[in-house]
Amino acid sequence: MADIREYKCPACGGAMEFDSKTQKMKCPYCDTVADLSDFEETQSEKTASKEGAEQGETQEAAEEGAMMLYVCESCGGEILADKTTGATSCPYCGNKVVMKGQFDGALRPDYIIPFKKDKKQAKEAYRKHLEGKKILPGVFKQQNHIDEIKGVYVPFWVFDLKAKADFSYHAEKTRVWVSNDIEYTEHENFEVKRAGTVEFEKVPADGSKKMDDTLMESVEPYDFKEAVPFRMAYMAGYLADRYDVPKEECIGRAKKRIRRSTEREFRNTVKGYHVIDQEKANMEIKDQAKYALYPVWILNTTWKDKKYIFAMNGQTGKIVGDLPADNGAFWRFVAMWGAGIGLVLYALLWVFMVLL
Repeated sequence: MADIREYKCPACGGAMEFDSKTQKMKCPYCDTVADLSDFEETQSEKTASKEGAEQGETQEAAEEGAMMLYVCESCGGEILADKTTGATSCPYCGNKVVMKGQFDGALRPDYIIPFKKDKKQAKEAYRKHLEGKKILPGVFKQQNHIDEIKGVYVPFWVFDLKAKADFSYHAEKTRVWVSNDIEYTEHENFEVKRAGTVEFEKVPADGSKKMDDTLMESVEPYDFKEAVPFRMAYMAGYLADRYDVPKEECIGRAKKRIRRSTEREFRNTVKGYHVIDQEKANMEIKDQAKYALYPVWILNTTWKDKKYIFAMNGQTGKIVGDLPADNGAFWRFVAMWGAGIGLVLYALLWVFMVLL
């Protein structure tokens, strides 16, 4: 069986958790508070022989693609988790545990951004997210219920990238004038070149197969200035996964994103023309990667037997998620705006006729 780590309260023996408000370890039972670094130093370590044996077993199970089996030190219950789970809770007593072997050696993250938003704030953000949605079914707010809210540390590969680019554009200026009742049109064609280097810092790419890439990109940005060197104690009370998508696969997504950004930035420097077409684009991208854990609140909801997933940035509070649309409300909304635009155009036309 694989090794786990629990963070026991020195006062009552309950499971300590990382508190997002105080950024310290806190016991939810007796409210004991401890500085994270001091508390972590007091934790007893497993013997080297036992740790080595269990890590070997962890590696063997991972290679076989097996589920991992852990034993809760609080109740003795067995915790079954897949091979990428790094922090979870006991299904019998609810005790929060961290899987040590998932973050050791080459699997150890370089950085972690601790949670700053708690579960209560996630619920409030979800309720506000539903407000002001004109085409949302009226009963959705009342009938849609939250099945589960979980704070998860999601593995990300974070890239520093440097793009050396060389672009060529075909541009055109058009001039129209009238002389002796004859309309003339002049076209001037230009070849425009742009070249330079653009640097991007801390571009994230989701390293977990469990998480939808689009959803994870939607809760960005994260402020990497608040990232700290990784410590397992930050995961106490939360869920976590280690990466199962290697950086070699993630770099493709990161490069695609910065390629689009680079093309857009260079294109914006070509001004003063009526027509601009990109003809050639040469780009060389160099990268450096770090491994980090980012905080995300996941809210699973159900309405009319359909699942809706919302995600909130655990650092900034930004929330995203798909919502159902009321078709009747949608067309009423379109009709209302169409009528409004029609009235404005009619008024402008009337003023124009009066002036003539």
